[in-house]
Amino acid sequence: MTIIVLDGNENQAVACVRSLARAGHRVVVGASTSWSKAGWSRDCKATFVYPAPQQGVCAFVESVVHEARREPGTLVMPMTERTMLPLSAERQRIFAAGGRLVSPEHETVLRAFDKRQTTRLAAELGIAVPRTALITRRNQMEEAVQIVGLPAVLKPSSSEEVTASGKIRATGAPSYARTFDEFIAACGEMSQRCHAIIAQEFVPGGGEGYFALMSNGAPRAEFAHRRIRDVRPTGSGSAVRESVYPDERLRKAGLAILRALDWRGVAMVEFRRKPDGEVVFLEVNGRFWNSLPLAVYAGADFPAMLAEMAEHGDVKAARPYRAGVRCRWLLGDFRHLVEVWRGAPQGFPGVYPNRWRALFDFLTPTKGTRHDNFMLRDPLPELGDWLDFALRRAPARWRKSSDKKRG
Repeated sequence: MTIIVLDGNENQAVACVRSLARAGHRVVVGASTSWSKAGWSRDCKATFVYPAPQQGVCAFVESVVHEARREPGTLVMPMTERTMLPLSAERQRIFAAGGRLVSPEHETVLRAFDKRQTTRLAAELGIAVPRTALITRRNQMEEAVQIVGLPAVLKPSSSEEVTASGKIRATGAPSYARTFDEFIAACGEMSQRCHAIIAQEFVPGGGEGYFALMSNGAPRAEFAHRRIRDVRPTGSGSAVRESVYPDERLRKAGLAILRALDWRGVAMVEFRRKPDGEVVFLEVNGRFWNSLPLAVYAGADFPAMLAEMAEHGDVKAARPYRAGVRCRWLLGDFRHLVEVWRGAPQGFPGVYPNRWRALFDFLTPTKGTRHDNFMLRDPLPELGDWLDFALRRAPARWRKSSDKKRG
């Protein structure tokens, strides 16, 4: 089967290409750039460039539909919200072109990516959630502080949203506030990049996730890992992590949410574990996740199983995976080090890593550690990762920061 893997500059795209090729599929990589790290993999058979969804979803969808039409039965695998949301909305065009897409109904997709709706759902299921308030207007800020208390975390209602002009825009990272003035300032800044803000009480503890491939209300594959270092030390995206078997409370809560959503396909449910052991729901990511390489290394081969589900309608439950497998995103770990040396962001109330300890950990290798992008038989995705960051992402962030300061 031919499979189109989108978002070729993401780690999960690299893991998908390698997994799917190993399973015997022909893999085509799409990206909005002239080259991508997944496209540089020796397991990629062809590449194509699509218009960035941020510049207009219609042209993006048309490009993917055109590519899917080349061979009947082609499976389209989006890796991020910015590609999944427009394709989910226009799925009938994929189907009409003879293509395949594994996901629940579009209304369910929208619900899963809406933090306000999933928080309400988790609460209705009896799962612990942070005190939460929705802010869509300036006059709601003071009431929100009274509801959630301080310190607080503020985040966009959705990680990606469609603007009035029909473009997809990323809404950016969370902000933190320890005082009322910091809360108001963070809301003012965030309102410039999203339509709705979720304010929540700050929950101390470590981030944990439950990963699953769902079909007909049952998990066909499950996975969990222990975070060792995060890209952003405030708790966002793991740079180093180790496979573990899911804690029963975590598994029960994650499954309850995915079943209530009637989810089909892959998803991650994110939690924070408090120092007393209580599991608190944070959000749902209804797509492949950045740390996917670890799951594949450990034996939870989500991409290959999803492809089998697309081809045959369902798939048998996976065999148990291996605990104790360790995986590192080298560039992400370097970014973790940089973030630690920059210091904690304004308003962050949690514990922040020690600079010298972070440097020691970065420079000290751990025997047996796998890498997200580097393989001896397939080294170019690692090179592509660093070049993509140095030539594209870092300059884009610098320009954005400069524009913000001038504004």
